[in-house]
Amino acid sequence: MSQPQSYQNPLQGMAIMASAMIVLPAMDAIAKYMATFESMSPGQVTFYRFFFQLVCTLPLLLYIFRWKALSAKRPWMNLLRGALHGAASLLFFVAVKYMPLADVFAIYFVEPFMLTAMSAMFLGDKVGWRRWTAIVVGFGGAMIVIQPSYEIFGLKALLPVFCAFLYSLYLFLNRAIGDADSPLTMQTMAGIGGTLFMSVALAGGAAAGLPDFEISLPSSVLGLVLLLLLGTISGYAHMLIVRAFRLAPLSLLAPFQYFEIISATVLGYALFNDFPTLSKWIGIAIIVASGLFIIWRERAQSKSVNSV
Repeated sequence: MSQPQSYQNPLQGMAIMASAMIVLPAMDAIAKYMATFESMSPGQVTFYRFFFQLVCTLPLLLYIFRWKALSAKRPWMNLLRGALHGAASLLFFVAVKYMPLADVFAIYFVEPFMLTAMSAMFLGDKVGWRRWTAIVVGFGGAMIVIQPSYEIFGLKALLPVFCAFLYSLYLFLNRAIGDADSPLTMQTMAGIGGTLFMSVALAGGAAAGLPDFEISLPSSVLGLVLLLLLGTISGYAHMLIVRAFRLAPLSLLAPFQYFEIISATVLGYALFNDFPTLSKWIGIAIIVASGLFIIWRERAQSKSVNSV
């Protein structure tokens, strides 16, 4: 059988995915910088992330497709996708305000394990004992990273876990939407959904007097430039990811997610003098090894099925 049309250029898909994964942690470094040096709340940063994503992608969308571009085939699913992404980003940005970037990314990478487990439970995907073992071992690696962070940061150390869960749901919707809409349409609609969600969350959090939802404007020109850059990276990097998934299968692209840990570690050390301890490196290694094993087993099973 020939490859599906969307999978006929896997090398290009892998190159696009690798580029996106290297660049994406810069977005989280900006969020941490805004919270640390510009005294902007994570809730406000998350709002600007989706608002400026919308500002950056909407003009291009309208230029290419005119107003018909906003008539998405699955608008409500795209808006819900944006809301889930908004909630996940909010938890992530709150986490990076208090914790080192590499720690947050390491804990967050329980997401592939959650996605595999959810696929087995809700979609009927076959997951054998080896992959279930890898999931358990991977969560064990996350606990190695979480344990010292929990002693220092308390319940905030669990925020990346909840973020991973919400992002898994977001990926489920990506799978459900498929190629019904273009990547540019999907990202623009996600920007609308995320902006609307964060408008409500920010207003509610500020009304409740929560410090991580304090409403503010950028206090400097540099802050405004960084927020614009944040929205640009968010919109176009995730657009690249959607494009990559149409050029190459998930089993080839999934390992490139771990590039984010490398990039996050470099940025965390360069900008904030954060560097993982030996025990955290051990936990990171266990998480990565377990995730790669799951990917390998998925590819092996897929080849076995296709050869029948």
